[in-house]
Formats: sequence, structure tokens, C-alpha cells
Amino acid sequence: MNLTSPLSFEPLAMERVWGGRRFETLLGKKLPQGATIGELWEMVDRPEAQSVVHEGLLQGKTLHDLWIHHRVEIFGSSHLTNTSPRFPLLIKLLDARERLSVQVHPPVEQAEALNGEPKTECWYFLHASEGASIYAGLKKGVSRESFEAALRNGTVEEALHIAPARTGESIFIPSGRCHAIGEGLVIVEVQQNSDTTYRVFDWNRTGLDGKPRDLHIPESMTSIDFNDFEPALTPASTPLVADCTSFHVVKKDLPSPLDVASEGDFSIITCLTGELTCGDLTLKSGGFLLVPACMQEAILTPSTPGTTILVTRLPARN
Repeated sequence: MNLTSPLSFEPLAMERVWGGRRFETLLGKKLPQGATIGELWEMVDRPEAQSVVHEGLLQGKTLHDLWIHHRVEIFGSSHLTNTSPRFPLLIKLLDARERLSVQVHPPVEQAEALNGEPKTECWYFLHASEGASIYAGLKKGVSRESFEAALRNGTVEEALHIAPARTGESIFIPSGRCHAIGEGLVIVEVQQNSDTTYRVFDWNRTGLDGKPRDLHIPESMTSIDFNDFEPALTPASTPLVADCTSFHVVKKDLPSPLDVASEGDFSIITCLTGELTCGDLTLKSGGFLLVPACMQEAILTPSTPGTTILVTRLPARN
């Protein structure tokens, strides 16, 4: 396969009660009229949602088709032994006009028994309004018993670790970590390909249908790590955003052209600030592209000073 340009995909807009319109106003994205869009699924291979190649030789192909039928050319020989039936990552943008529910994703050891999928993720704060914060982990001293009491009393917020969030910072959210995104944040989220979320508290909010959203208290209490206290955010000056068995994410400055081609491997590039070109594609803040393994050369050329990117890779499995 002779590809001279990276792949770009059509983002899928997801309406959410806590969403807004900042993908449009901040990032110049096209959104459905009149909807509160909380998520743009940029790269997804799920039964209910598929990324489709936007243009070029593979236009119209789904991410699933590429993973199943073009594994070596697109993703590289280092991932041939990966037994996942679908592309293992799901990459999103999130716009939190309001804070999200307090939630948790099931760890591997609990997921199957709960009929769910494990989900570890990381958040990169692409934009943080003044005073924005997140909820991650528990305050020191909070026990399972005191958390259950907080649920009964409606004082869950007092049990959670609240941390200020600033543009350029990031945080790793392993499965089992109780968490919520606060209002005023636009986030790049890299996660395992899973859509299992257990809501433990939703601020007494109603959904888009005007009814209270479902909570999943028993599943949440089984999944929460009650030894997870006050995790730290990663400073904006730190290049490494996340490194785990599911994904590797680093931030890079792009002061000059950079060849990101890697023999036998692929990478996903996210433009954070500024603008860049690669082959026939132009990428602005909040834009994504996939550099296939078969490209011999993939030079990212900054168009403006101060261009920065995220580089996401999938660890090889032996």
C-alpha cells in the first residue's frame, strides 16, 4: 500500500446534558445545530460507532476494517500478535460546560463479573477556564464506610479529592479511580476501547429527557479503589502524559519539521496548539491524524510558532 499522506477520520458528535458548543467556538469544529455536544469521538471502533476515513486512497473505510484487514500496512507488524477484535483505543474530545457525574470504570478483575469492560484513560487539558478543577480519587482518610455515608447524606463532594486544572496539565485515570470532570474544561481523552461507566452520583441533575439519570451504586462500590487518595496532576512542563500497558502518550514541541514515521508501527498525532501540515493534511488545535506504519516518511511541519502535539502509540504485545 503506497500512502503518501496520513489518515484523517470523520469525528462523531455526541450530545450530552453537560456539553456545550466550545468545539465550535474554540476549535472551529462543525457541530449539529442547536445541540449540546459533550464529546467528539475522533477515533473509535465500536459496534455502535465507527470512525470512517475522510479522504484519500482509503476514503470510506472504517477503523474496524483497517484493524482487521490492513493490520500490517496501517498499524504495523509489531501489533500482529494483539488479539483484540477491535482497535484497542478510543480517542475523544470532551467539552464540559457543566461538571460530569461522579463515576468509576471497572478494573480488569471486576469487569467481567459486572458485565462491563475495563477502562483506563488519561486526560490532557486542552483548555481550562479560570478556576476550573477536577475530582480524582478520594480525600485522605475517606473509607468505604464514610463514602457510603456520604452517598446517603448527599455529601459525596466532601469525600472527593478536588484539584485545580490548568491548560497543558494532564492526569492519568486508571480503572477503579473515582473521578469527575469539572466545568470549564476542554479535554483530549485517550482511553481503552470501552464504554463502561458507572455513575455513583450526578449532582441531582436530570438528563436530556428531563428525568434523573440512572445511577449504578452497587457496581460503583465494587469498582472503586478505596486506597486511592489524592493523586497528583502532571505538570504542563512534563513531556510524558501517560505510559501504561494500554497506551503511551507524550507531548512534543514542534519548533521545526519532525519526521514521526516509525518502521513497523503507527502513531496518532493530536495538534494541541498552533498549526501543522503533513502530506496533504493541515492540522489545527484539536485536530487528529493517524500516521500509518507503511509511510516511509511523515514530516510534521509547523505553520505557526508555538505548535505543540501529542503523540499516542499502542504498546506492542509479545
